[in-house]
Amino acid sequence: MERGKLSRERVLDAALALVDEIGVKGLTMRRLGAEIGVEAMTLYYYVPNKEALLDGLVERVLSRAVAEPPAPGTPWRSMLREAAVGYRRELLRHPGVLPLVAGRPVSGPEALQVLEAGVAVLREAGFGLREAFHAITATITFVVGHTLAEVPPPGQDEPALDTTGFPLIAHAVAEGLGAPEDHQSRFDYALDALLDGFAARLRA
Repeated sequence: MERGKLSRERVLDAALALVDEIGVKGLTMRRLGAEIGVEAMTLYYYVPNKEALLDGLVERVLSRAVAEPPAPGTPWRSMLREAAVGYRRELLRHPGVLPLVAGRPVSGPEALQVLEAGVAVLREAGFGLREAFHAITATITFVVGHTLAEVPPPGQDEPALDTTGFPLIAHAVAEGLGAPEDHQSRFDYALDALLDGFAARLRA
């Protein structure tokens, strides 16, 4: 592929697909260049180094989860819910980036623009400045933690749970505890509880 046909977004998308296939540890500039069909040095025109590439992957996933910054007047609760649902969706699509999003804060201009707009919506609804940041951080942290617990590490299946002597746990497992549908139900329950807590503090 000629450099003129490349873009930062295409490089990041190719890196994301590669991480889905081989994991973050296997991602190198040389391997990525080979995957795209260019020399590794060509990639540095779009991402200055490996760290910038990893930061870009985190931001790319977030940008897919939140297509555009929320507009003024957007209901704060639906904004946070839609962002949480979208972020979990993208993390489940690309579980290979979970180790990155768990440890690398977003710092790119696109992500900061979304953050700035989200804080503005919360401030408009009556949240204090620091409370607005706390609400967003808590929501993002919840989504990442939930998804980490939901997706087993690469190459590992979830271990069988021995419920002998634990009748309540056994009954819950028999009714679907831990099944994919249960993950969705658990996510919705916890997210609603989190948003209810924000609403209660806002009313107080």
